[in-house]
Amino acid sequence: MLPETVLRTDDVAPDIRFDVWREAMAATMSPMHISSQHSSDFWGHTRLLTLDDVLLWPVAMQASRYRRTTELVRRGDPELYHITLVLPGSGRLRVDHSDRRHLSSVNDLYILDSSQPCDVEVEENELAVGIGVEIPRSNFPSTAEKGIGRITGHRISGQEGFGAVLSYFLSHLISRNSAHQPSDTPRLKQILLDLVTALAARELDSQASLCTETRRRSTFLLIRSYIQRNYHDPALTPRSVAAAHFISPRQLHRLFEAEGITAAAYIRGRRLGEARRRLADPAQYTTSIQTIAQRCGYTSAAHFSRSFSAAYGMAPREYRELEHRQQLDTELRSLTLPPAAGRDAIPA
Repeated sequence: MLPETVLRTDDVAPDIRFDVWREAMAATMSPMHISSQHSSDFWGHTRLLTLDDVLLWPVAMQASRYRRTTELVRRGDPELYHITLVLPGSGRLRVDHSDRRHLSSVNDLYILDSSQPCDVEVEENELAVGIGVEIPRSNFPSTAEKGIGRITGHRISGQEGFGAVLSYFLSHLISRNSAHQPSDTPRLKQILLDLVTALAARELDSQASLCTETRRRSTFLLIRSYIQRNYHDPALTPRSVAAAHFISPRQLHRLFEAEGITAAAYIRGRRLGEARRRLADPAQYTTSIQTIAQRCGYTSAAHFSRSFSAAYGMAPREYRELEHRQQLDTELRSLTLPPAAGRDAIPA
């Protein structure tokens, strides 16, 4: 699990909640003037995750306004890029950065530069729900930094291209923090930096400006995300994946070879992993194995059974029954009184 700190205003006395929130935000982002019509009894919840010197903070909060003025910039500049991904449940955000203005809605991204004034406000009586990211500019080479600087303040779609991949990556990190170890930090951070760099290059239509290794990693992440979203399609093959990304099957093979796997094996692993999850899901216990196979991209139940048995050492039906028995055993143990609780602990 990555290092994590939690802040809930519900844990603080009502009369100081907004002051505590402002102090926490000032320590997380660049210094800003923060205001809210709900300051008398403010509600907010955030978690702070760290990837070395990069901070990620999923947040839900009442309508408020964040202003970084020219005066605050002159007083001190932490030289950060701030990224926001707007999540479902959020109202629209009015973003004013230098001379650029737009409204960000659900699934939008935008990037701010702490060296420039900005003004971000959540629509009145709405919640702000999203993921914030703070990245020191020093993490990027000068060429990449110039590209990112040219798209600050713009509304960027988080539903297509590298915007979609970045959105998926951020959401995955936040929702599955427990799946990662501190030792994963360098690689996760590098993936994040590569995606931001690639996003800027794509927005500026300057993919050629990326170094070869960054371009390779970015393309691989884009393709991997495509496979993760389309594994259920029986027509998904290495050839169709290559065609969807305007590269040759040979180029696709080289991309996956650099990661120590083949494209066919990755597609197979994605399908089998999802099938395994569905077979172990108590809510899908009555769903036929053939239906699960079809929902995971298999047109032949026999082929699915052979592939599953080869991967996990048992047939799908055996695996499902084993998982079901283990879940029942766990439930039964949870209903058993702990050893310290004898008969005297049972109410008369």
